[in-house]
Amino acid sequence: MGENIPVRVVTEAAETTLEVERGTTLRDALLERDLPVYGTVSRHVNCGGRGLCATCTVEVDPAPEPTHWHDAAAVRFGYPRLSCCLEVEEPLTVWLIDKHVWGQIVPRQLSPADTDD
Repeated sequence: MGENIPVRVVTEAAETTLEVERGTTLRDALLERDLPVYGTVSRHVNCGGRGLCATCTVEVDPAPEPTHWHDAAAVRFGYPRLSCCLEVEEPLTVWLIDKHVWGQIVPRQLSPADTDD
């Protein structure tokens, strides 16, 4: 059995800490615990964690370096990360995003500290 890593999960209603085996995909860890990774429609119709549909988005801190092209685009343009493309390797905090239509969310607004001025 592998090492367990603490993952703090924050939703609109609650906050909890999970113990997740190192190397587990974040999406899988969240779904195993019935935490809402998908929106109302995409929970029934999604790519199954292959990084294609962009509906399993979450905010994470610290944000690991992207290893998937779609996740790299999310980082570049300020969108949330794909939980199916993130492996738990270190303690992190995850914010579950409320999704209304498919996986659609509004991109976060960059603060002046995030710009390269």
